[in-house]
Amino acid sequence: MDKTIGGIGWIEIGTPEPEVAERFYGGLFGWKFERDGDERVDYRELTTPGTQRPSGGILNHGGQAPNYAVFCVRVADVPATLKQAESLGGTVIVPPTEGGNGLVFAHLTDPGGSQLAIYSAPNE
Repeated sequence: MDKTIGGIGWIEIGTPEPEVAERFYGGLFGWKFERDGDERVDYRELTTPGTQRPSGGILNHGGQAPNYAVFCVRVADVPATLKQAESLGGTVIVPPTEGGNGLVFAHLTDPGGSQLAIYSAPNE
């Protein structure tokens, strides 16, 4: 995971069928998956070949959202970055959300409608 502000630090795939996504991405790219320790949410961290740590995950959203695959950019301040994004023509689609352990994330679209995510996390 890239810890640099402005760096792509995570990728996330949202689907109501995580097993299908695991078979596809695992078969296509050789990604490995492991459930994270939080039993409240079905989240499977992914590790890409040649790396030692997870660099993304699959969220089972249970059909409560459209399916997506987004890159996630680390920022210093999620609300301030959303404000700047809106001033540049972006649209907030998921407001700042606490994800536990100090993680804050949000989803937005760029002016062309492409979705991305931003997040801040305590220093690790």
